Order: sequence, then structure tokens, then C-alpha cells
Amino acid sequence: MRFTILLTPDMEDGGYTVTVPGRPGCVNDGTTVEDAMARAKEAIELSFDGDDEESLAAAGVRADSILASVDIETVAKAG
Repeated sequence: MRFTILLTPDMEDGGYTVTVPGRPGCVNDGTTVEDAMARAKEAIELSFDGDDEESLAAAGVRADSILASVDIETVAKAG
């Protein structure tokens, strides 16, 4: 399953906040783009934790393969 994630630079503390529009409430952060992407994958996997097999199947997710790839949209850092 493919998810689009949004990386937003944290202008005060540095790093990036990552949100997953397709999974409401799925938010994480990372110090670099690569770190934020890895944490996004973890957050997405955890967002499915506790879902039963039937609800995962209805969402098109196989229990043995939750996340195959992630599309990234980055926001250009000002300045």
C-alpha cells in the first residue's frame, strides 16, 4: 500500500514534522528528511496496530505487507 506523507520543516527546533494525510492523527517527526521518512513508516505501521484482519483487508492491506513505499512531498525551506 502506498501513502503520501508531508514533511514540514520545523523552523524553531529544526528537523521535520511528518503527517500522513491518509491516516488521520498519524504524525511524527525527524531530525533529517531520511529520519522523518523512516519515522513516517513506523507511524503508519503503528496506526494499523490493533486493527483486526477483516478491517485491514477492507482497507486493502495485507497483514504481511503493510507498507511497500512512501511518496514524499517536501516543503521548500525558506531562507
